[in-house]
Amino acid sequence: MTEIRQIPSAEAAKAIAADANAVLVDVRTTAEWAYVGVPALPNLHRISWQSFPTGAVDPDFVAKVKQAGIATDQPVFLICRSGARSQAAAMALAEAGYTDLTNVSDGFEGTLDPAKHRGTVNGWKQAGLPWVQS
Repeated sequence: MTEIRQIPSAEAAKAIAADANAVLVDVRTTAEWAYVGVPALPNLHRISWQSFPTGAVDPDFVAKVKQAGIATDQPVFLICRSGARSQAAAMALAEAGYTDLTNVSDGFEGTLDPAKHRGTVNGWKQAGLPWVQS
């Protein structure tokens, strides 16, 4: 099976910017995109790994990635809130034959701090990377 690289958001942003063929797949839910924000990148694809509010894994996730025109040999970076769902989604893509996969290990909001808040320890937003909120 394909190795899934693990890199933090700041390193992922640099790698995506350096490769015009690379894409970032945000696997969070529609609610997270609307209320928390999304990375501000031209090569961003929003394809939920799980549905909201049930949390059920989308059985058509891989098909939706293919429908988005993302090739199996294309550099694919995946991001979620903290790196867990994006890892699961990357594993599904690896099983489907995708060969160049990277999980954004600290996610969009990062890990919990001692007060159980996100966005203060690490993650896309905390690193000051470009993002937008609707």
